[in-house]
Amino acid sequence: MASKPTAVLAAACALISGGSAGAHDAVRGWPYPPACCKGDDLGGDCERIPGASVKTGPSGFSVTLLPGDHHLVTRQHLFQIPYRDALPSGDHDFHICLHPSEEYMNCFFAPPDSI
Repeated sequence: MASKPTAVLAAACALISGGSAGAHDAVRGWPYPPACCKGDDLGGDCERIPGASVKTGPSGFSVTLLPGDHHLVTRQHLFQIPYRDALPSGDHDFHICLHPSEEYMNCFFAPPDSI
């Protein structure tokens, strides 16, 4: 039988090695940061979006989401995202995390060559 400190250490190691609790991976396998994703693989709020929904302008990205562009979107939304707020995408596609509802952009990921 393991001692109490050993059991606590083993539990801590299991949590650390388990990856990002509460987050999930993009379809192509790179992990969304836990601070961005509030869901899981089945019901996560982060998802790849069509490149056609993203336009660049002098001060940042203009993202127009329509139903079907993201599984949480039920009506059109327009998000203005300054370049400094974009995070690098792990697969060279655009991704957005909507939380706590479809009206709020939590994180936006852009390919490095789009900034």
